[in-house]
Amino acid sequence: MTTHTLPLLAAGSLAGLDWIVIAGYFCLLLGLAWWVIRKGKDTPDDYFLAGRNLGWFIIGASIFASNIGSEHLVGLAGSGATDGVAMAHYELHAWCLLVLGWVMVPFYARSKVFTMPEFLERRFSPTARWVLSIISLVAYVLTKVAVGIFAGGVVFGTLLPEMALDLGFVKLNSFWIGSILVLLLTGIYTVLGGMRAVAYTEALQTGILIFGSLLVTVFGLSKLGGWSELRAVLDSDMFNLWKPLVPAGVEGTWAPVSETGPDGSIVRQAWYFNSNYPWLGMLFCAPIIGLWYWCTDQYIVQRALGAPNETEARRGSIFASFLKLLPVFIFIIPGMICFALAKSGKIPELGMLVGPDGNAIGDESQAAFPLMVKHVLPVGVRGIVVAGLLSALMSSLAGVFNASSTLFTMDLYQKFQPKASQHQLVWIGRVATVVMVLIGLAWVPVIQGAKGLYDYLQSVQGYLAPPIFVVFFFGVFMKRLNSKGCLAALIVGFAMGLFRLAVDTPVTLKLEGFEGYAEGSFLWIVNHIYFQYFSLLIFLVSGAAMIVVSYLTEAPAAAKLSGLTYGTVTAEDRAISRSSWSRGDVLASVGVCILILIAYLYFNG
Repeated sequence: MTTHTLPLLAAGSLAGLDWIVIAGYFCLLLGLAWWVIRKGKDTPDDYFLAGRNLGWFIIGASIFASNIGSEHLVGLAGSGATDGVAMAHYELHAWCLLVLGWVMVPFYARSKVFTMPEFLERRFSPTARWVLSIISLVAYVLTKVAVGIFAGGVVFGTLLPEMALDLGFVKLNSFWIGSILVLLLTGIYTVLGGMRAVAYTEALQTGILIFGSLLVTVFGLSKLGGWSELRAVLDSDMFNLWKPLVPAGVEGTWAPVSETGPDGSIVRQAWYFNSNYPWLGMLFCAPIIGLWYWCTDQYIVQRALGAPNETEARRGSIFASFLKLLPVFIFIIPGMICFALAKSGKIPELGMLVGPDGNAIGDESQAAFPLMVKHVLPVGVRGIVVAGLLSALMSSLAGVFNASSTLFTMDLYQKFQPKASQHQLVWIGRVATVVMVLIGLAWVPVIQGAKGLYDYLQSVQGYLAPPIFVVFFFGVFMKRLNSKGCLAALIVGFAMGLFRLAVDTPVTLKLEGFEGYAEGSFLWIVNHIYFQYFSLLIFLVSGAAMIVVSYLTEAPAAAKLSGLTYGTVTAEDRAISRSSWSRGDVLASVGVCILILIAYLYFNG
């Protein structure tokens, strides 16, 4: 998902009733968190996986809330204004959650693991577990925590631009105050309540987030004159999901490479997220990233691990897949409505969105969502939407805090302290969460001054996901693959990804003194390969390394594979899995696929 800087409402846009609604949200959230915390037990099962007692509704809502962040409310709406439904590709990957429920959940449920790296240890080796745990923790700090705290700071910085706090030894502006408040409020209930508090508060936040965002769509369409008017005002290409391999205005040497302006200068480089989504990249690369994220990332799968059985985990995944279809209509469509209102002149204040050529201006359009809130929504309703935005910020941070503390405690600390008591593991989990909060605070000045950081962060998942996808999915479906092949795939894949990130970083962050790579040089070529194509290259190399090394070395012991691959699942395990689902589960899953197909057929220009 693309993420951008977060323009919000001016302070004067919120009335007293709006602030009452926002205050009510916080009271309700903290009240629920306190109620859940009081029910908790001092055991690792309870703290990290909510006692493995989460129902399907809580699982599905929690998965959705963890996924949805401020980048959806702002970034997707901005993308909708400039590029139409192009970004819907990623939201329509809701089918990946069905793969989690039907394909991967049975293996996770049988193994009774706490973390995804722990499952990798069962299948391959302890070394594979440590490698994945460390990579995951670093990636969480560099991406999810960074995005969350920056967005939180900008929210408060724009809502209350004059807010400041003088502590004598340091003066804090509204950005710092906002970042600290979001971190501390989220950190408090995450530290005290663990996974149970995170899951239940996320269920509440899901409802507020969906309801608030849906109001933006409804009021916006009403102001515009309905869906037919939206189709009439906007160009048909904005309703087209099928982008060409080499879009107009883009050089085709490493298609697409760079987009040039009227003076011949490069205005946008290929590895940024933009409207130039060639169908080849979306068809082959995006599913790899999607399956990694939804089926193997601790940040998401931890909710399914908290289920008491396969039935609840699977139904939670199916429910989350339905919810995942909503961002197209509650985030992307509002952005398109905003541009239509500007283009039609029905709200003159939105005129700054339209450029001389009649197209949306990229930078201005990132304010599409807050502009809709400001000019379309009535007083009181604005407060609900801002509460939804805060819900997105806090739920994403809570999820990464809990996932990180689980990885550190169960995958790293317990390995060095195997005799640690249950109480000690919970205590370490709380300490790890506090450390993540402090790391987040330390990141604030770095993020505040960085340029182009969000675009850079979004390339991280494209470069780190392929080797993780390979070892999990190849490992489950191919019993001949061994631990040496697994390590080869992880090391080679991560090395390629880190190399690409190292090459991209000076360009993306516009480092002082860096004049760019010489045109035609090796580093220039690497930097200019479209990010999805490079991600696909990492996948192919990682997969080849895993298969070749595995077949050149000894086969894994049959006893070690029992129940961990499709070829070694026992008849008893198959019977248990078969009894865990009903006809209704199948029909619901088919319903998700039909809705995705309808969306692809409808959005074809």
